[in-house]
Amino acid sequence: MEEKHNQETDFMKETIKQRPLNRKKLIRRTLITAAMAVIFGTVACLTFLVLEPVISNRLYPEEEPSTVVFVEETEENEILPEDMIADDSQMLPEPSPPVLEDEQIAQVLSEMKLGIEDYSSLYNSLSEVAKEVQKSIVTVVGVTSDVDWFNNAYENEGVISGVIVADNGKELLILANVNAIQDADALKITFNDNLEYEAALKKKDSNTGLAVLSVLKTTMEKSTLDAVKPVDLGTSAVSNFAGTPIIALGRPLGTVNSVCYGFVTSAGSIINLPDSRYKWITTDIYGSTGATGILVNLKGQVVGIIDTYNNSSDTKNLIGAFGITELKKVIERLSNDKDIPYMGIHGADVTMEAHEDLEVPYGAYIMEIDMDSPAMAAGIQSGDVIIGVGDTLINTYQELINCIITSEPEQTITVDLLRQGPEGYTEMELDVVLSRK
Repeated sequence: MEEKHNQETDFMKETIKQRPLNRKKLIRRTLITAAMAVIFGTVACLTFLVLEPVISNRLYPEEEPSTVVFVEETEENEILPEDMIADDSQMLPEPSPPVLEDEQIAQVLSEMKLGIEDYSSLYNSLSEVAKEVQKSIVTVVGVTSDVDWFNNAYENEGVISGVIVADNGKELLILANVNAIQDADALKITFNDNLEYEAALKKKDSNTGLAVLSVLKTTMEKSTLDAVKPVDLGTSAVSNFAGTPIIALGRPLGTVNSVCYGFVTSAGSIINLPDSRYKWITTDIYGSTGATGILVNLKGQVVGIIDTYNNSSDTKNLIGAFGITELKKVIERLSNDKDIPYMGIHGADVTMEAHEDLEVPYGAYIMEIDMDSPAMAAGIQSGDVIIGVGDTLINTYQELINCIITSEPEQTITVDLLRQGPEGYTEMELDVVLSRK
């Protein structure tokens, strides 16, 4: 009986013996499982990347930046050419100024004498204006990475001054002349609370070198947002600008937050650039040949953007600036992330003398055409007088500039012009396809 039980036990042990492991099948199943996991993970990641912005925008819709608009300025006492012919019957003689005796002149001069306390009060007032505007001044650092002869990596930093011109709700927008840092790999901006943030180049105007940089407000500390503000843009379209007090802020001396006081010495010169012309403001402020920053009036309003490139050779160290009025449309486009349209013309107004003596019709007189420009491709020539763009009549060169700057790159505009020939002026109509420069 016991022998029989042992045989049954041995039989059971033999029947439940583990099968030998098939290594090939195990490896194949492992590889298939790993591949399926990779495929599943990849599909899940791609699905998340595609759907996450959509879901986020549905749940937390991102606020669109508001459009930046600046008040358009017009020249004070501006007179159109056709309005220059005066009616003698309406002209009255101007009253003669009263003649002062020597004693009266001496009395007036004596009353104008200022003491030390008066000077101190005067400059304290100027300093208060400067301090308020400095809330809008920033330092822009352009970082450029390079390798020296010994294959050692290093960084160069170019420093310029900028000014906060707008807040579109999403970003702070900074205007700066970036010619000195145009090759920078990265941009950093330090605000007046000494905190530094990464910035991005929004758009640049190749004519002036001015660009608008942006800093995302979500990356900024609340303390910084509370400490800064956009600057007020004033006007440079005044007829009696020369002789008025001015404050230069930013880096007029080439150092951070330098401040200079002076006077406007002239504002009658014009800088002619393609499709634009700017009032050129000169001052008696002695500064750096690499000065950057702004000119402000005694109200703390920006009236000029400092630029040293257009200084004459004998006044290299005197601060000069582009007038702010003519720049407003350009700054507006750059702030709204729009390219500057390019036509490629240089022009001037037709004067009353040219109209009367040479019989040149009123309009925008074309002095020069850029090579390979849209204007040249359309057939516009030097000496042409543009009298209309689409449905808009053109009486001055500035009106033509306004039509160009409010158009869009790749847009086709119809130009009506007069071209002089043997029989006089002939009217022509040309289509110009604007580009971007």
